Amino acid sequence: MKAQRSRISPSLKLISQAALALALLPAAHAGEVAVAVAANFTAPMNKLAAMFEKAIGDKVVISSGATGKFYAQIVNGAPFDVLLAADDTTPEKLEKEGKAVKDTRYTYAIGKLVLWSPQGNYVDGEGKVLTSDFTHISIANPKLAPYGAAAMETLEKLKLTDSIKPRIVTGENIGQTYQFVATGNAPLGFVALSQVMQDGKVSKGSYWIVPETMHEAIRQDAILLNKGADNDSAKALLKYLKSDEARAVIKTFGYGF
Repeated sequence: MKAQRSRISPSLKLISQAALALALLPAAHAGEVAVAVAANFTAPMNKLAAMFEKAIGDKVVISSGATGKFYAQIVNGAPFDVLLAADDTTPEKLEKEGKAVKDTRYTYAIGKLVLWSPQGNYVDGEGKVLTSDFTHISIANPKLAPYGAAAMETLEKLKLTDSIKPRIVTGENIGQTYQFVATGNAPLGFVALSQVMQDGKVSKGSYWIVPETMHEAIRQDAILLNKGADNDSAKALLKYLKSDEARAVIKTFGYGF
């Protein structure tokens, strides 16, 4: 009796071998990037992280807070891959101190300062309310928060520093500053435009967008930290934030470029 020959074609054999080879490969794992995000950029970053995860497939772990505190944590070994700062001096400092990867720093947004109140018709469009007899005004700590420094520069420019200083309620960061106003502990305050803006417009209350000529530009820089030097997800995120898609979102929160 003659032995039966296999009727499997050569091409089918190749497909079977390829399938076997793929099955033997280790399962692919999505990457992950840990990002320290300035408090004023929390809302846009939450939206951008979801878009990035959907587009790239890597996970973004967000920690938000004051840039000054992040600096101290990074110097002491905090496990962040990327810093999205509220200023341009902190990333530059980290680069000079060898805590971040050289030539990865860039401005991802230019922040805007706004005098805001949740009450309608309280803040006028020229900021003249600052000369009225309001009880308190909330301002972020100018020593730690760029928006606080910009607010104090504005008061100085208006020659109102001495008259308003006794009524200032200082927030530890711009997030706490916003809470003081939003909860009524202060009737108005200087906050980041991004905190009160959604879909390209201020969502509630009354406001005065402070002209950029009143203070130094609030340049917000991003940088790849040493821990993320070999993290492809971290590099991909920094690249993604420069994309037209990401910038369109950032713009709807009131930032410039």
